[in-house]
Amino acid sequence: MRQAAVLGSPGTKRTIYLEKGAEAAGISVRLLDWKEFPFQNAAAWEDLFLKIDPPLWESCCLDELNVLAQDYEKKLQWLAELGKKQQITFLNRPEDISALLDKRGCKRRLAEAGIPVTEELEGVRRADISAGRNAAAAGTAGMPADRGPAGAGPAEMLLYAMEQHHVFQVFIKPVCGSGAAGTAAFRWLPSSGRMILYTCAIEDPETGRMVNTKRLRRFTDRKQVLSMIGRLLELDCIVERWYAKAEHSGFSYDLRAVVQNGTPDFILARLSSGPITNLHLNNHPLKGEELGLPGRVMEEVEQLCIRAAGCYPELQSAGIDVLLEKGSLRPRIIEMNGQGDLIYQDIYDQNRIYRHQAEIMKEWLYKK
Repeated sequence: MRQAAVLGSPGTKRTIYLEKGAEAAGISVRLLDWKEFPFQNAAAWEDLFLKIDPPLWESCCLDELNVLAQDYEKKLQWLAELGKKQQITFLNRPEDISALLDKRGCKRRLAEAGIPVTEELEGVRRADISAGRNAAAAGTAGMPADRGPAGAGPAEMLLYAMEQHHVFQVFIKPVCGSGAAGTAAFRWLPSSGRMILYTCAIEDPETGRMVNTKRLRRFTDRKQVLSMIGRLLELDCIVERWYAKAEHSGFSYDLRAVVQNGTPDFILARLSSGPITNLHLNNHPLKGEELGLPGRVMEEVEQLCIRAAGCYPELQSAGIDVLLEKGSLRPRIIEMNGQGDLIYQDIYDQNRIYRHQAEIMKEWLYKK
């Protein structure tokens, strides 16, 4: 007998509102708890439609990000192999969720498809930093112009790359991070030497470890800024050009769009007085249609998101972050998320996103 299921955590808004969507669709959805992974009875799963929600991560220590991400990757690989053996149908395949966890790989794929993105700054990847140190250890006098000076630390590599590209404000993000964990916005004025760093990361005064918080802070002391940047870059980060964002009512903003089966189900603006717009940082949500943007701009945003989702043709649900350039309102994809479907302004209103997912499940359940 066919059945629909969600792999998630009991009592979370994700599972509660998917269940509400299922109730509205007249179907039931079985809950598989991440705490029981790996599942002893998985070999008996047959005719299963499975949605994968992200597991709950309790650690706030940024040096654990890569370990947590690698553990999640292994779980997704396990599910992918199980899916091949059991012929499980996924809302989003584990392989696609994994692909979108890699910000660098996803951005490259979008750019190769001709989709405008916030471009990555080359020369500051962890491999580049290691190469510089290796060259210093070997006594090499210098490195190729695009790789930075031999022996340079992470922060120096970043400053060198920014000078080479004439880009003096950037975003720094862990390749596999989410929820603004480890994200920083950095502005440098070479003529004066002034530096400003915005981030939710801080050094724990007791342990000395870098931890993530829910408060955006501003740092201007050069020594402290360079130290924090260096520690963040050691995590393996993607560094992107920081574009000035469009503004509304005195706030800058970007957009989170949820595209499901080729249809934009919801577009939300995230308004902020700072450069990082995640809503859990006490930023302000506003429905996209309330921005008062010209119709052509919203149409361009929707079509761009549909094209981006189309780069992963078996992905049925995607959360897509979009920047509108200040002045021109030209849209660019910031990043994509294979599990970016939780929007409070939707679940507390029409619950459109999860109702649509329930309808996808219902269509599969009754398909002949």
